[in-house]
Amino acid sequence: MMHKLLADARFYALLLKIDRGLARGVRDARCECAGPLHASHYPRKPRGGPVALPEGYERRYSFCCGREGCRARTTPPSVRFFGRRWYLAPVVVLVSALQHGVSGRRLAAVRKWLGKRVSRQTVERWRRWWLEVFTASPCWTARRGLLLPPVAESRLPLSLLDRFEGDDAERLLAALRFLSPVTTGSWARSLVGEARR
Repeated sequence: MMHKLLADARFYALLLKIDRGLARGVRDARCECAGPLHASHYPRKPRGGPVALPEGYERRYSFCCGREGCRARTTPPSVRFFGRRWYLAPVVVLVSALQHGVSGRRLAAVRKWLGKRVSRQTVERWRRWWLEVFTASPCWTARRGLLLPPVAESRLPLSLLDRFEGDDAERLLAALRFLSPVTTGSWARSLVGEARR
């Protein structure tokens, strides 16, 4: 029944609140050069959420250094957006999880909740991403050791959702928090910087 969260405006409001907190933390930390970070948010046209998303969903938080000569961009992790994907992060995670033997009836129900049909090609592309790109990413390589015993990579993201406890909303939120570093290239760059130190 986790797919009912896709139509729950309160759940999306909670995700927006979390993203605002992540953005505040990044802005307050300042740039690596110690320069101030100024808002330079990306416009987004999110797909897959309820008809009435909370105000603010049309922006992906991002910042640009205000120090002359630096101008580095920093994009905080997000629980709302999954990289550059048009569909919202909960949609990508849940629809991808349904590819593990879930009936066509349940997938049809999810498509009904989305209000638009998610194409088979899109779902297949997400599935390949989980199996090929995500499992090879620096984010997954660095964080998979936090999950013991290891999750079955061939069943991602379902095996990740199954790892967390609580009701459906708590489990999905925990998975989105765990995955949030993969939503930004800034996190990967910080890992490279730490490895060089």
